[in-house]
Amino acid sequence: MEAEKPRFTDQWGAQYCLVEPGEFLMGTKRGSPRESPQHLVKISEPFFLGERPVTQAQWTDLMDSNPSTFQEGWSAGLRPVESISMDEIHLFLQRLNDREQGTERLGVVGSWRLPSESEWEYAAKAGTSGRWWFGDRDTELDEYGWHAGNSGGSTREVGLKKANPWGFHDMNGLINEWCADVWVPNFNTPRTQRPHNDATERYVVKGGSWFTESDSTRSAARSFAERSKKSDGLGLRLVWDPTDMA
Repeated sequence: MEAEKPRFTDQWGAQYCLVEPGEFLMGTKRGSPRESPQHLVKISEPFFLGERPVTQAQWTDLMDSNPSTFQEGWSAGLRPVESISMDEIHLFLQRLNDREQGTERLGVVGSWRLPSESEWEYAAKAGTSGRWWFGDRDTELDEYGWHAGNSGGSTREVGLKKANPWGFHDMNGLINEWCADVWVPNFNTPRTQRPHNDATERYVVKGGSWFTESDSTRSAARSFAERSKKSDGLGLRLVWDPTDMA
C-alpha cells in the first residue's frame, strides 16, 4: 500500500499535497495541434499543490474584496474565486508571501506562486495516460468534474467531485486556472518544469470550466487568456514551493 504523501493545511483550512519528482508525457497525439507535439517532461523539483482551487473566502480574507460573479448564498465562500486578472493574482501572491514570510511548514520555509503549465498537467494526469485521469469516455465526466452539461449554469463549491489518484479535485472543469506560462500555440519548444516565458500578454489557462464542453476539460487541453481578462470561469490554484530549511 502506497504511503500517504506529506501535506499541510493553511489558515483557511485548505490542504496542499506534495507532488513528487517524476516524468510524464505532456500534450497528446489525439487532440488539437496546440497540444502537440507530445513530449517527455521531467519534473525534477518537488512542490506542494492546492488540492482545490482558491475559494472566495480565501481571496476575500486577504484582499478585502470579492470580485466573483457567483457570490450569493451561504455556500458562496466555498466556491472558487473567479473574475480575477493575472495582475490581481500577482498582487494576491505578493500579499500572501509578505504575510507568511519565514513561516515553517513541515519544518521548511517556502513561497507561494502559480503552477507552471507542465506542473499543472503533471498533477492533473497523476500518472495516467487517458484523455482524463479516469479514462477516455466523456460520458463518465459527470462524476469527476463540472462542465456545461451538469453545472446548472454556475460555479459550484470546490471539492464536490471525486479527487484524482494524487488527491486533487476540480482539475477537469469547474474553472479554468491561470498558469505561470505565457502562451505559445504549440510545443515545438519542449517544456521543462519552469514556466515558459516570452514577450506576450497572453497566459496559459488549463482545466476547462463550468460553461465549457467536455473536450475542454481534458487533462492535456490548453487555452489562453489576456493578462487583463476577467471571466466567471477563470480562477487559480496555488503552489507552495519549499525553498530552504528553516
